[in-house]
Amino acid sequence: MGQTGDVFRPQGRLTMASAAPVLAEGRARARAGDLRVDLSVLTEADSAALALLFDWMRCARSHGHRLAVTGLPASLASLAELYGVRELVPTDEGRV
Repeated sequence: MGQTGDVFRPQGRLTMASAAPVLAEGRARARAGDLRVDLSVLTEADSAALALLFDWMRCARSHGHRLAVTGLPASLASLAELYGVRELVPTDEGRV
């Protein structure tokens, strides 16, 4: 995706308890243009973080944009692997 596009850096916890406010912001950014989601500053993430990533990816694609993820925490990558969806997470190292 290169360096163009918006960078969204959710901070702190990205869990079931904290996902709702972040959902709308991610959607708005995904509708506006290409989006890079930087997860490197998360302190905690659960399956809700994966759900948000997939939601934002669908939103971006439906508006003709791309989404890439950077800084995917090892714990979240492991969870995606456990669920069998790791290859669907649009990281810079993988699919966009």
